Amino acid sequence: MVKIGNIELGDFPLLLAPMEDVSDPPFRAVCKENGADLMYTEFVSSEGLIRDAAKSVQKLDIFEYERPVGIQLFGSDVETMGSCAEIASRVNPDLIDINYGCPVKNVACRGAGAALLQDVPKMVKMTEAVIKSTHLPVTVKTRLGWDENTKNVQDVAERLQDIGIKALSVHGRTRVQMYKGSADWTLIAKIKENPRIHIPIFGNGDVDTPEKALEYKNRFGVDGIMIGRATIGNPWIFNEIKHFVKTGEKLAPPTMEQRVDVCRRHLEFSIRWKGPVAGVFEMRRHYTNYFKGLEHFKPYRMRLVEAMTFDELSSILKEISHDYSELIC
Repeated sequence: MVKIGNIELGDFPLLLAPMEDVSDPPFRAVCKENGADLMYTEFVSSEGLIRDAAKSVQKLDIFEYERPVGIQLFGSDVETMGSCAEIASRVNPDLIDINYGCPVKNVACRGAGAALLQDVPKMVKMTEAVIKSTHLPVTVKTRLGWDENTKNVQDVAERLQDIGIKALSVHGRTRVQMYKGSADWTLIAKIKENPRIHIPIFGNGDVDTPEKALEYKNRFGVDGIMIGRATIGNPWIFNEIKHFVKTGEKLAPPTMEQRVDVCRRHLEFSIRWKGPVAGVFEMRRHYTNYFKGLEHFKPYRMRLVEAMTFDELSSILKEISHDYSELIC
């Protein structure tokens, strides 16, 4: 049984990675329904939260059906991160996660996210400040290092465990790599093999099929897998992996009716959380992913992104389910 503090996650948990503009409550809802064991909010800016910025505060929204769920924070100032951990703890998530892995320029070049891999002593101080500011388990997500010459994640793992983090997720690329090339899990395996390491170690990067998930489980010995981009438009990947790990057999792909049903559920959650206008508008980015690869789909996609109400969208989705009913996805 894999545990983070007192949170029991099963024998081989699958985690939904925090993704900006993706892993909001509506998306987390459909991932939970399709087998995610632990999910995280979009990353929350400590600078925004300390200023009570509406966008940052809204990202603290969590719901009972999501549990266990963690709030992920990022920032460059040690004291501010501690204060924000205290603020985030008030909404009663199951854990607090610190982002030391985001590679994008407007985060890393401001001294946050993966930038802390260049200053491990500051990373340690920041982590200590967060741990002291909350009663909740604190976890960390990071990368292998800043670049090929500074792959320091093994040292990071020991130092952060020693000050009290309860789990570590590692993306198998450096900051300089961004999302290019293949993820390298060999250093993740070495962390797990280290006899000093006793906290759960989760691997992240390039797992996009049940076969790869089982291969990486057996090959690298991780306690679980965190999945990001492969879940977009494909939240049932969690149950597909679980079934394959348990039985060695692949689940049948979702029918078009099932695909449409998940998309509609996502839309319903979006409207419920964001309201009838923003909920419809912000759902538009997801339709291409839900119906990727369908021939002659462009007219339907255009109608989906132009529709203004749930009733219109529901009618179009019903058409799609009917017109593509014979398709095996």
